[in-house]
Amino acid sequence: MQRWRGYDAAPGGWGRSVVTIGVFDGVHKGHQAAIGHAVSRARDLGVRSVVLTFDPHPAEVVRPGSHPAVLTEPARKAELVETLGVDVLCVVPFTPEFSRITPEAFVHDVLVEHLHAALVVVGDNFRFGRRAAGDVALLERLGRTFGFAVEGAPLVAESGTVFSSTYIRSCVDAGDVAAAAAALGRPHRLEGVVVRGDQRGRELGFPTANLLCHRYAAVPADGIYAARMIRRGQREPLAAAVSIGTNPTFSGRERRVEAYALDFDGDLYGERLALDFVAHLRGQVRFDSIEPLIAQIGQDVERTRRALG
Repeated sequence: MQRWRGYDAAPGGWGRSVVTIGVFDGVHKGHQAAIGHAVSRARDLGVRSVVLTFDPHPAEVVRPGSHPAVLTEPARKAELVETLGVDVLCVVPFTPEFSRITPEAFVHDVLVEHLHAALVVVGDNFRFGRRAAGDVALLERLGRTFGFAVEGAPLVAESGTVFSSTYIRSCVDAGDVAAAAAALGRPHRLEGVVVRGDQRGRELGFPTANLLCHRYAAVPADGIYAARMIRRGQREPLAAAVSIGTNPTFSGRERRVEAYALDFDGDLYGERLALDFVAHLRGQVRFDSIEPLIAQIGQDVERTRRALG
């Protein structure tokens, strides 16, 4: 898969293409269906498939301070998109200037002049251009003018729930990592660098990796979770019991993500890790003394083993 920074990275002599457009945060089942449809149609037409996405999230530029929680960081998003057979991932820097492009200029400059779109695949609620003035009906009219077709991306739903990034964020925010995984098609992943904490876990006999995550990362609700810990360069993940919260037993104030890797004896400081959340085990509890806390952690470890099989 080719990776372009900006649509003007399209090489000279670039032929026709099938383009699908969106933020695609999470690359969830709905996104997978849309991108898969674009890839399939590109093969039918004998052209290349392009996923057009944006960085940073448009909401942060249009309404500063409204950046939603991020389900997939850019590198992870690119990895997931590549597995779907896409030919090109084009990441457009979403700047204030770009946000002011009219819908007509977006279609002419991006889809026609640079990407040479033969077909554009978008969702029914797709909006584009300055102040989101463009919709699917306008895109279809412009397509007739410039010679490209427009097809709707199939919705993916289960039990009446349409999978969307907003829905998945709400699941993660509520600690329902099982529901999030069902919509994503894989466990929700949280990434970060291991930094030094209070080292209280080591004193309790359960040394933890204190994860420093991206400021906008979608961190699950406070509680205890079973997760798989992925280390760079290591093929097999480690089982991990993860605590998210403020350590109420010790009157903590800073919200932290701390992972205890089962059956692991080593130094993780400075490593970049990923946690794939499998199950929510319990909520955060304040204990009156250390002994019941240690006993509870022991139970959490055993429940983690069972949850991860």
